Parts: sequence; C-alpha cells; structure tokens
Amino acid sequence: MFKNVWKGIKAYSDGFALISKLNLWQFFLVPMLISFFFFVGIGFAAYGLSDNLANIMDKLWIWETGSQTFHTIAEWISGAIIIIIGLILYKHVVMILSAPFMSPVSERIEKHLYPNYTHTYPHRNTNNLEQLWRGLRINVRNLGYELLLTIPLLLLSFIPVVGIVFTIIAFIVQAYYAGFGNMDYTLERHFKYADSVKFVKQRRGLAIGNGLVFMGMVLIPIIGVILVLPFSVTAASRLTLNEMKDRELFIPIEPTSESINEITS
Repeated sequence: MFKNVWKGIKAYSDGFALISKLNLWQFFLVPMLISFFFFVGIGFAAYGLSDNLANIMDKLWIWETGSQTFHTIAEWISGAIIIIIGLILYKHVVMILSAPFMSPVSERIEKHLYPNYTHTYPHRNTNNLEQLWRGLRINVRNLGYELLLTIPLLLLSFIPVVGIVFTIIAFIVQAYYAGFGNMDYTLERHFKYADSVKFVKQRRGLAIGNGLVFMGMVLIPIIGVILVLPFSVTAASRLTLNEMKDRELFIPIEPTSESINEITS
C-alpha cells in the first residue's frame, strides 16, 4: 500500500515538462477556468451563508450570557462546514465537466509513452457525450460513498485530542476519490464502468498517492486550483498507463514480415 502511495506521488515529477512537450495546455484552459470559478463560488458561499447558518445554530444556545461569543463560534463553524462541503463537491463537479477535455490529454500521453504497444483487450472509442456521461456516473457514485464516509469522520474529528486522527483519515478518503476520478480519464477509454471500479479498488494506494497531491494543491490559494487539474491528470494518466503495462494489459507490438520488409526496403 505505502509503496503504491509513493508511486502515486512520484508520478507528478516532470509533469510540467510532459505537458509542455505534448502541447497539452490548450486542453486545460477550459477546465482551469471551471476549477477557478467554482472555487471562488465556494468562497462567496462561505462568506455569504455562514451568518445565516449561524443564526439557525444560535437557537441551540438558550442563555443570554455568552450568546455573542457562541454566535461568533457558530459563524466560524458554519463557514468551515460550507467550505468542506464545497471542496467535496468541487472535485466531482469539476471532474465531470472536465471529462471531454481530459480524455484527449490521457490519449496523447498514451500515444507518447507507448507508441509501439497494443492492448490485450478491445479498445473503446468514446465521444464527448459518452465521456461526460461516464464522468457523471463515476463521480456521482464516488460522491455518495465519500459523503457516507466523510460526514461521520468529520463529526468524530471534533473529539478533543483523538479528533486529529479522524481528520487525517477524512483527508485520505478525500484523496482516494480525487485520485480515482483522475485515473478514470484513462480507464474510461479501456474498461467498462464496473471493470474500472475494480481496477482502482485493487490499487487504492495509487489513487491515494495521486489524490494527496491533488488535495494539497487545492489548498494553495488561486494558483493551486488553477494548476491542480493539469498536473494531477497528467500524473494519473502516466501512473495508470504504467500500471497497465506492468500488468501486461499493454504488450509490445511484434513486427510482422510485411513491416520488416518495409523497414529494410
């Protein structure tokens, strides 16, 4: 597990060079704008709605003494809740809307890394609508599981001292599903829905490693949310393709007598 987590993190190395070499920035422009404006929307929601949510929470404090202090604390808690929910939604909404742009990125990386390899299974050709629908299915599924796991962990994180453990586990859960979504941009081209889910489940460490860097970048103001998709998707594509090769889902193309004659003639 830990070895795979490290592999997922290492896959980010030389990401900028690979993006520039293959001229991939053109595909990332729209996803970067989507990512930026959605993140800004989370900030405005936290600023505008935290007071409203705090007013509702004020009803829990029935005493006059300390009511203002309680309201201030409630505002901070409300803002944190909105930001956390927003970040959970952020990953999935941005990944769904970015699917038609990310699949060509993954395909270009595949052709660059493995030009002389073929697949040991049928290759799936999908259009933009199919890619969008696939992204919707995967991310709605992941969102459901993520909320089911994260909400109890966040509630447990308020327990003094030991709460930090549950916070870390919640962060790892977030990372896993972020990595899952990034890896599926490659998997959707090769596997059906159920097979992709099985592939990632068997390689949770890879998804977590990719997602840890993803989550870390999202926490960097402005620059992080703009660059997170280009670097995380490039890393996930390389990571997933290498894993497929190691599992012999890619095999070298054996030269035929005709191709040999063409080369020597």
